[in-house]
Amino acid sequence: MPEKIAFVGVGRMGANMARHLKDCNFTISAVYDTHEPTAVALAKELDITITHPGSLAAVTANADIIITVVSDDNAQLSIFSESGDSLLTTASGKTFINCATLTPSVHQEVERRATLVGASTLEACMASSITQARNGTLYLMCGGDRATFERVKPILEHLGSNPRYIGPTGQASQVKALVNMVMNINTAGLAEGLGLGDALGLDLAMLRDVFSQTGANSQVLKTDGEDMQNREHSCFFSSAHAAKDSTIAWKLGSQLGLNLPLAAATRLQYERLSALGLGELDKSAVSELTFKDRNG
Repeated sequence: MPEKIAFVGVGRMGANMARHLKDCNFTISAVYDTHEPTAVALAKELDITITHPGSLAAVTANADIIITVVSDDNAQLSIFSESGDSLLTTASGKTFINCATLTPSVHQEVERRATLVGASTLEACMASSITQARNGTLYLMCGGDRATFERVKPILEHLGSNPRYIGPTGQASQVKALVNMVMNINTAGLAEGLGLGDALGLDLAMLRDVFSQTGANSQVLKTDGEDMQNREHSCFFSSAHAAKDSTIAWKLGSQLGLNLPLAAATRLQYERLSALGLGELDKSAVSELTFKDRNG
């Protein structure tokens, strides 16, 4: 009998992952979101019958594998609460695949709580964005029990072509924090370079082309350079999430006594964007702080 898969957190990423698995003929048995209309609309789109859309316990009861894609540490600990409505209710034998970018210790705490009730967990930290979620081409970094990874690998391979096992729980989220730290630093650096080029009166299309042929090249240049120039900040990876993820990495460094001035400065830039009410714009919106006569 095919395993039933549920999703908790069906925003931009979770919804498109659910759509893709449905297209691949997996059984999506339930979807849940704190914004109930979002879950109800997706359930209708995917032809899912939800008996209790507001109940986490009902999600677990109606699924074998539950994929969580929530916003932050507090949200993750809330859905895995040790009391009240929780995914852990009657969770014995169930498997949770947790995809959010979280503090590594939170992934470890969720694993501890799940183990106490006889459930399994796996980190499946995602690189890439909405388009890749819809197309099943995410880059997945996985942490936890190796046997659990191998058991759910057929599902992971439909979400991303080559899911990578990193190590015990906590290590995948450490790697993800470093990926996003470096990406955010590159994004903020590109915004400063293009902002200065604009102030100097340089042709930015020419400048981006020169960057692409030199040591200034980066993946971020490909994805965000033109958007920064054109002030096109439709959200694929929000500035608020960039602030959160840079903070996770900066705190990991601080705990180890490391000085990470670039991570710290980038974190402050994205926090400033959020303070200006621009947190829901794409991370490329950091350029609004570096171009003359914009929000900065």
